[in-house]
Amino acid sequence: MIAVFIRIGLRYGAGVLVARGLLGADDAAAFSSDPDIQAGLEIAAGLAIASVTETWHWLACKSGWEH
Repeated sequence: MIAVFIRIGLRYGAGVLVARGLLGADDAAAFSSDPDIQAGLEIAAGLAIASVTETWHWLACKSGWEH
């Protein structure tokens, strides 16, 4: 499911770059459909989610929050 969100985000991000003139339309199409870029962003999103979760747990333990 996260791959769908990554792909949508890449398309919108590429659209913004094309609208600002920073990226050509052909480059944007390649950027938003490149499986290597999508895989890298999926890994980054997974790491970000895990980091936020672990940080939240650490803060909860440090603050003495109970379940």
